[in-house]
Amino acid sequence: MSTSAPAKAPTPEQPGSGAASGALDRHFRITERGSTLSREVRGGFATFFAMAYIIVLNPIILGSAKDVYGNQLDNGQLVTATALTAAFTTLLMGVIGNVPIALAAGLGVNSVVALQLAPRMSWPDAMGMVVLAGFVVMLLVATGLRERVMNAVPYGLRKAIAIGIGLFIMLIGLVDSGFVARIPDAAQTTVPLQLGATGHLDGWPVLVFVLGALLTLALIVRKVPGAILISIVAMTVVAVVINAVADVPSWGLTTPTWPGNPLATPDFGLIGEVSLFGGFGKVGVLTGVLFVFTVLLSCFFDAMGTIMGVSDEAKLTDAQGQMPGINKVLFIDGVAVAAGGASSSSATTAFVESTAGVGEGARTGFANVVTGGLFAVALFLTPVATMVPSQAATPALLAVGFLILAGSVKEIDWADYTIAIPAFVTMVMMPFTYSITNGIGMGFITFAVLRLAAGRGREVPPAMYVVSAVFAFYYLMPALGLT
Repeated sequence: MSTSAPAKAPTPEQPGSGAASGALDRHFRITERGSTLSREVRGGFATFFAMAYIIVLNPIILGSAKDVYGNQLDNGQLVTATALTAAFTTLLMGVIGNVPIALAAGLGVNSVVALQLAPRMSWPDAMGMVVLAGFVVMLLVATGLRERVMNAVPYGLRKAIAIGIGLFIMLIGLVDSGFVARIPDAAQTTVPLQLGATGHLDGWPVLVFVLGALLTLALIVRKVPGAILISIVAMTVVAVVINAVADVPSWGLTTPTWPGNPLATPDFGLIGEVSLFGGFGKVGVLTGVLFVFTVLLSCFFDAMGTIMGVSDEAKLTDAQGQMPGINKVLFIDGVAVAAGGASSSSATTAFVESTAGVGEGARTGFANVVTGGLFAVALFLTPVATMVPSQAATPALLAVGFLILAGSVKEIDWADYTIAIPAFVTMVMMPFTYSITNGIGMGFITFAVLRLAAGRGREVPPAMYVVSAVFAFYYLMPALGLT
């Protein structure tokens, strides 16, 4: 994704201040991509802190559900599985894929596993469905189909996907910080969100977010290296102090308190607890295939949008918006989906919060080595890793979302309605439906229909028609009684 100056060209550093050399530089092509070792390290830290919440949130989502036998997954084991899989897959993407795209348990997919699969089968059966979805993703990559689908996306829609992701992560930041909140159903209103929890900005946590957002943006305007990471660390310290001296009812997911015992013993009890085909015996072949298809579709397009967006933002794409060596990245993503199922942490996928690291100047897989290493350390220091409150980390998403939007919106041909309208649909549906997949699907369908309506159907790549038909079937599944 193109961005404004701060993201395009981080402030130059003095020669030798963070330059990479030797085998490390050659493998990760740090200098070739215009980066430095210090930028990659900063980017790796920023990405970790922006997505460390998954260590806490994923166990909450999965651990709160019961399978068909009434069994629940152990929270401590889920923390270990989540951190371990994020560490392994992020390192794999960094060392082999050489891109600054971190991976962890996918939000949305874990809800599908917890709320749709588990109530119909055992937990090992449900995780087996996830593993099978990962195998299918790898097969699609091996046959070249996944790359053909990505390459068939028109340039304008690629930019729209980038903008949609920017708006989406901005909304994630606003919601996770408490700056905006869901209006309870008891209010009986069609308005879904409001300012703060009560319609007003009140409470210390919201103040931490506001100060963090202003600090982050001010540092970016001043072109200070490490702006995002500086803000995260500074506001974490502020939050810890506030929590110690003030009466704060709730910080939400994570309370910024220095743990009495920073060490934790990993519990690997869920690793390998998988039944590949047991679920089909519980729900039948057709329903089982549809379950795998549902997981596959979400993983396939969520990751596709994120990979396209982050790689463009990191200047890893060519003039046509395509990334050299994309097949390695896509295959690793398929491995990650299967690895998530094998560890019982749900499907692992590319995280849009990687843009926080890219905003710090990360351009290579070495940033992933740092992020993955921090996830590995988190296996033993989970209490410390999870003390950063969302109010300290989410200003990074607000800032990066703006930079993405500012740099990409001018790249769309707004005069051509057959691309402008699908682009608009793609952009708004991602935040409005809280799903990258939905934004892509609705944008693709709109593009195919409008090009046909304009008599320009031959300009639509065949792969776009196929994918649009798949999405249309997916959206019609409830009406057809197939869910």
